[in-house]
Amino acid sequence: MRSALWNRFQLGWHCSALFILKVKRFRHERYGVSTNPAKYSAEQLEIPRDSRLWSPDFLFGTATASYQIEGAIHEDGRIPSIWDTYSNTPGMVLNGDTGEFACDHYHRWPEDVSIIDELGVGAYRLSIAWPRVMDADNRPNPKGLAFYRRLLEALKAKGIQAYVTLYHWDLPQWLEDRGGWTSRETVYRFAEYADLVSREFKGLVTAWATLNEPWCSAWLGYAAGRHAPGRQNRRYATQAMHHLLLAHGTAVPILRRNDPGATVGIVANVGASVAETPSPQDRDAAYLFELQHNHWILDPLLKGSYPADLWRLWPGAEPLVLDGDMETISAPLDFLGINYYFRTQVKSDGANGFIETEMPGVERTQMGWEVYPQGLARLLKGFHATYANLPPIYITENGMASNDKVVDGRVADPSRISFLSRHLLAVDDAMRSGVDIRGYFIWSLLDNFEWAYGYERRFGIVHVDYDTQVRTWKDSGRVVQAFMKARKAQA
Repeated sequence: MRSALWNRFQLGWHCSALFILKVKRFRHERYGVSTNPAKYSAEQLEIPRDSRLWSPDFLFGTATASYQIEGAIHEDGRIPSIWDTYSNTPGMVLNGDTGEFACDHYHRWPEDVSIIDELGVGAYRLSIAWPRVMDADNRPNPKGLAFYRRLLEALKAKGIQAYVTLYHWDLPQWLEDRGGWTSRETVYRFAEYADLVSREFKGLVTAWATLNEPWCSAWLGYAAGRHAPGRQNRRYATQAMHHLLLAHGTAVPILRRNDPGATVGIVANVGASVAETPSPQDRDAAYLFELQHNHWILDPLLKGSYPADLWRLWPGAEPLVLDGDMETISAPLDFLGINYYFRTQVKSDGANGFIETEMPGVERTQMGWEVYPQGLARLLKGFHATYANLPPIYITENGMASNDKVVDGRVADPSRISFLSRHLLAVDDAMRSGVDIRGYFIWSLLDNFEWAYGYERRFGIVHVDYDTQVRTWKDSGRVVQAFMKARKAQA
């Protein structure tokens, strides 16, 4: 009898254990819930207690971009963008990936807003897809506008500030067919776009950024051919940059007029360099690298002119500049967004330029980029010393890609936690040196379409299974959440 009862007990225990295991698996597969919980704490970010990063006045947020997460490229009147064309061109994007589905944020945005709310940050940086809100005649598309209105209203209802970028690289293809950013017409069409969305979303946006990373749009898109539209002509790139900056300057008074309660700025990606050798030629190469990567954008914005040495680097590539253009471009800014990721080693090309070279023995991300937080602090201090009219700064993107895997419902990403910790310490260092930095946005909220690298490179603090669209928090996301809770408790 005891044997029979024992066998029945064992069978029941086995069935119960199997049931619990199935429930755990279901919870992960359906909701991304971890079956392998870990402990998270604010101390894992190693932020000194006397740092202003603990202050409730310092804004934390996370960031995404329309083409990288939305998907739904054929829905509700959205028209083709240059990234639709580029990613569907064989050989342009790793593995032939496109943004057709991405993270399906267009349909799953309520879940993503809930994740932001649970994360506990104060702001969300997003971009509006110009091809979703205007048609091929640059007229309003009500369905596209309604999507962003719902999203912005949901953020406001949860007390999350919206930092909205007008242009994160998804130019309507019909404009590229007419010259894209090499054509002055695009400046005027951008002004119409800025006018529309700032009227439509008045009162829902905390801060408007006109452009994201014009260096990438101009150089990678029009000279290197590594981004859409894939053109390869240095002269195209300099003219594209001029029109991008002119579009920015043209939009600034429109945004201020239509939405006076919001601040207005621009987002630039900046790069640090180091000379391969201490030779004068290599040091000049490092100088030229930062000149074209940083001051090509910042000098026109903050000094009203292009740096003269730029044309030593690119002789004969000066853009056509009309009377009044530089005054428009250098309109005062309420803030400057800074995106920073890595440092680049360079040497002289033996002529008037530089060549990027590999630095052995350094820590690198999945992108192959060196992890060098000191570069961020150095650049911020340098900008503070160089530009007397430097506006308040927000770090609008900072993060890293790693080959993250879901194991038992959990994504362990210790390298990202370390990366964020060290770069936050760099921000702290710059602030202690007098740089006015108001906030920090993690790139990215979600794993997403990483442009020419497709879906292989994962930047998110939340993992996305692209087959099922299940979101799974990474350890880095939980550590950030713990820091936000500790910060709130301290306040």
